[in-house]
Amino acid sequence: MDLAKASNWFGLTQHLRRALPSVAVCLLAGLLAACGSSKSAEKLLNPDPPDKMYLIADALLTRGRYEDAAAKFEDLDRDHPYSTEARRSIVMSAYAYYKAGKFPEAIATARRYTTMHPGTKEAPFAHHIIASAYFDDIKGPNRDQGNTRKALEEFKTLTTRYPDSNYAKAAENKIRICEDSLAAHEMHVGMQYLKNKQWLGSKNRFEVVVREYQTTAHVEEALMRLVEVNMALGIVNEAQNAAAVLGHNFPNSRWYKDAYVLLQSSGLAPREDNANWISRQWRNLTTSSTKKG
Repeated sequence: MDLAKASNWFGLTQHLRRALPSVAVCLLAGLLAACGSSKSAEKLLNPDPPDKMYLIADALLTRGRYEDAAAKFEDLDRDHPYSTEARRSIVMSAYAYYKAGKFPEAIATARRYTTMHPGTKEAPFAHHIIASAYFDDIKGPNRDQGNTRKALEEFKTLTTRYPDSNYAKAAENKIRICEDSLAAHEMHVGMQYLKNKQWLGSKNRFEVVVREYQTTAHVEEALMRLVEVNMALGIVNEAQNAAAVLGHNFPNSRWYKDAYVLLQSSGLAPREDNANWISRQWRNLTTSSTKKG
């Protein structure tokens, strides 16, 4: 062998020596990947039975591992979509997300359940989860009330569709809280308009409270503020009527005393107009309450 050939042979040998560890690593990685793929395939072909998966997920939920529980319930639904446990696993996954504070995930999962399985025994629970997730994310009266309105809608759905469920009974108090929050928001915005002497803007907000949230504690002040705003606008008859309705329904209210003094300072007194929308609204409320009683 001449010197040139020997040199080439030596270089090739050195190259192979350097390359062999890399080749070995690649082969090992390939074997591991194949092994992992085989395990994944085996898991897909032979998942745990649904009852076992449900018990595992439920145990995670009990131990407070809410996100792990939600994932396990979702695995059950994916691996055994036609099992008896799969349907309940959807609503339980939503509940686990709710307990974890993952409200968007809880709402989306529970909504999926109500869409796929309306009228089932778990449906009231699913609506309760949706309503509770919105309710727990309600902002203060000076903030946007979008979640409050959504919570109110879901709680009303509960009481309308499933009046005999335990969740419907609990929803009644939450409905009152939602309505009070919405009324407080209208009062907050109305007072901002009032301070800036934007009479029409404030009038509209106070009228919403009187029209839609008559059973809340805010309605007394709303009626008094309507006396104040209507006097500023020169709509005297509406001011007198608002004061009369306030006095008739809340004679001992401090807001009625303020309304009475305000009218008296202009030589006026409360006077009800039965054709006025506030009077009609209040008669309807009284009639409705009497029928329920």
